[in-house]
Amino acid sequence: MSAPSASLAPAAAPPPFLPKRTVVLVGLMGAGKSAIGRRLANRLGLPFIDADTEIEAAAGCTIEEIFARDGEAAFRTAERRIIARLLTEQPVHVLATGGGAFMDPATRALIRDKGLSVWLKADLDILLARTARRTHRPLLRNGDPRAILQRLIDVRYPVYAEADLTVVSDDHPPDYTVDRVMEAIAPHSAVPSL
Repeated sequence: MSAPSASLAPAAAPPPFLPKRTVVLVGLMGAGKSAIGRRLANRLGLPFIDADTEIEAAAGCTIEEIFARDGEAAFRTAERRIIARLLTEQPVHVLATGGGAFMDPATRALIRDKGLSVWLKADLDILLARTARRTHRPLLRNGDPRAILQRLIDVRYPVYAEADLTVVSDDHPPDYTVDRVMEAIAPHSAVPSL
């Protein structure tokens, strides 16, 4: 099995602490999981892995194609398998998950057991503005994006609230949100030995 396509950029300074477990970012599409995750990984000097990218690499096609060809249930099965592999076979890293990953009880239990989950919580208007910039969102293709996102918020936010930590993702610059995530995860981390 090939190694995940993690990206690791050299950190500007040694990290002030190292998470004891993989930091798993959860939240709706548009919450900033990939953008914040890359910056967070850089700050911590850890690899960044995007679960959706890993699923696409394993399937040899895009998530949109998986949804169209096999349906959402097949996608969720692949997603569960990939996330399990990343949490059990890879060293500590920053992992961005797809919006529906944390909704799966088995995936949620694995994340709770093997990772430190951080919910990036964004309001409807922020999500709508961010997702409008991209056209690869299968769940937003069939209807009014505002109504679809509101339904997803109603269903998913009570489950996302089970994450270990919650950080608001708003219209501040991404580095501001990364600072908030760093503050939130610091008590769950270890000071690196010099």
